[in-house]
Amino acid sequence: MSNVVFSAKTRTDFGSARSARLRKQGRVPAVMYGKGAVIAIDLDGRELSTRLRAISESTIVKVEVDGRAHDAFVKSTQRNIQDGNILHVDFYEIEMGKLLRARVSVHITGSPIGVRDGGILETPLHDIEVECFPKDLPERVNVDISNLGVNQSIHVRDLVLGSGVKLISGEDQVVALVKFAKSEAASSTEDAGADAESAAAAGKDAKSG
Repeated sequence: MSNVVFSAKTRTDFGSARSARLRKQGRVPAVMYGKGAVIAIDLDGRELSTRLRAISESTIVKVEVDGRAHDAFVKSTQRNIQDGNILHVDFYEIEMGKLLRARVSVHITGSPIGVRDGGILETPLHDIEVECFPKDLPERVNVDISNLGVNQSIHVRDLVLGSGVKLISGEDQVVALVKFAKSEAASSTEDAGADAESAAAAGKDAKSG
């Protein structure tokens, strides 16, 4: 569980003009979904920007709206493409005693042995889906790939999840793999072809003799 807290105020005045005025005042309009209701709120822009850097999509935060605390995820943020400033945020409120499904990021650590031996590292999977109670939800799954050799791979089934966390994503999905570089693979193919030709030539010579 995260200790990140966002302070918010209920927003009752809507529309693009009102949102623009809020942003000029240093506030950011937002919406919190969940529990059958939608709550329109606004938050301090500087505080929001600073605290968003410390969390991921699977981090459970507290949103205090007019003195009442809500447990929630930050589901999405909309930013200005020119200056990167946050324009709008969507929160999703959760119930702490109720099972939930969420996507958790996969964090790769270490330098594979196979890369030092000339292989190429590929990491096609960046997050997985799990089911658990909010108190058991990991903010991310760490995967140490230091011992990964050439032509070896790590799959979703190999990930170590905490107690009470059920995997929803397909177990056969590849998280990381090390394979030969194309030039080496091509060289191996050429060598195999040359060996085959040599064997064929030797066979002909044997028959001629």
